[in-house]
Amino acid sequence: MELLSLLIWLPILGGALVILIGNERADTARWVSVAISILVFVMSLSLYTEFDSSTHLMQFVEKTSWISQFDINYHIGVDGISMPLIILTTFSTILVLIAGWEVIQRRTAHYMAAFLMMEGLIIGVFSALDGILFYAFWEASLIPMLLIIGVWGGDNRVYAAIKFFLYTFLGSVMMLVSLIYMYNKGGSFSILDMHNLELTLAEQSYIFWAFFVAFAVKVPMFPVHTWLPDAHVQAPTGGSVILAAIMLKMGGYGFFRFSLPITPDASLQFSDVVIALSLIAIVYIGFVALVQRDMKKLIAYSSISHMGFVTLGVFALFSILKMGADGNLVSLNGGSIDGALLGLEGAMVQMISHGFISAAMFLVVGVLYDRLHSREISTYGGVINSMPKFTGFAVLFAMANAGLPGTSGFVGEFMVILGAVQANIWYAVLAATTLIVGAAYTLWMVKRVFWGPITNDAVKTLKDINGREFFILAILALAVLIVGLYPQPIIEVMHASIDHLLNQALTSKL
Repeated sequence: MELLSLLIWLPILGGALVILIGNERADTARWVSVAISILVFVMSLSLYTEFDSSTHLMQFVEKTSWISQFDINYHIGVDGISMPLIILTTFSTILVLIAGWEVIQRRTAHYMAAFLMMEGLIIGVFSALDGILFYAFWEASLIPMLLIIGVWGGDNRVYAAIKFFLYTFLGSVMMLVSLIYMYNKGGSFSILDMHNLELTLAEQSYIFWAFFVAFAVKVPMFPVHTWLPDAHVQAPTGGSVILAAIMLKMGGYGFFRFSLPITPDASLQFSDVVIALSLIAIVYIGFVALVQRDMKKLIAYSSISHMGFVTLGVFALFSILKMGADGNLVSLNGGSIDGALLGLEGAMVQMISHGFISAAMFLVVGVLYDRLHSREISTYGGVINSMPKFTGFAVLFAMANAGLPGTSGFVGEFMVILGAVQANIWYAVLAATTLIVGAAYTLWMVKRVFWGPITNDAVKTLKDINGREFFILAILALAVLIVGLYPQPIIEVMHASIDHLLNQALTSKL
């Protein structure tokens, strides 16, 4: 196996090994799972160190015939768009497994195995270059998360698990229909071949909306977002972390990999609809978060609001630039190529940043829940008096969630806003309200949970974070600050791929 295949199949086979170890030897299962996740992460760093950032071409490519009758291949590779998301996946999996070290006492081996297998399947999603292979990994990744929510979740876990599965699975069926249609049209399931497929506007429109349903549910966009709060509230802490930090990014990745390059004309035609839905998510869902009493629900709605920046950054470029009838670039509203590029790169940075911040916020809630078994904000008050170290981390992550300059939460959103200014000043004004509303709901939660005198006797008994918890939160704090202060290494590796994607999106197929 070459590097990408190892990254996909090592955690999947490792998960099978952990199942064989069994729940009776829970400590062994924990050590083996963490060791495998660390090995996979270290190996994934080679994608970055050996990556050629000067080209948009796919790298680390592997291709083997899978179902030759239909020209379906095991075809994988990465570019500057998928590679950072793979590293984010391997990084997050380590933290999730360590976070569940003491908390998960029931079916421990199965819990660890589910996360390892899901890691491999999600890496497969980000690296697949064959449409059917992509679909197979996409759907298979739902199964471990379904089990994680349904087995280790809260009291209403079965309802939340089924709702999560039905929303995401049924949305993806339309994607499969589109992939089969394009195969019949062009004779290939290769995603790169689909990028060059000549499609009429009507064909592009049907394919655009089919893909949109699949990816919008995953992001999730308004109004197909209702499954996410239920899933987050019922999922164990590790499930919430991976769901927010990684699985939501699969939807954003789909827009980059499929919608823009395959259906550029339809994307232009329907961009105003997507932008409107993105702005509704950013503004309206932010106000919904403001009234939540459950910390997990608040952070779940916050995730929907922040992910609205991803779709805004992706589709705002069509309000900045378009191709004229003569095939030459036409600038609208005083926009520029740099503005469109900034929005796209901001959307990618926002996905990476949200991966760190959302993971940290859910882990913070998990630390409190492990001690008092309550997510209600009213249960707490004055936590700083009992847990000063923990409060320091929690406030840092809260500030990042509110978009404080110097943290990763500011960088991606600011880049998208700068790009949106060139599209329409009102897009930027509405998007920028998140800096106010986001600060409102985040600081309101911090004030009631952490500041002031102790309002609950149970809070007096709380013990500050232990070494394991300190390590996890410190690593995430470092990631949030590094990306916030110096995002250039991430931007450099994705620049050539984003620039090529922009050219694809602005090239008419009609």
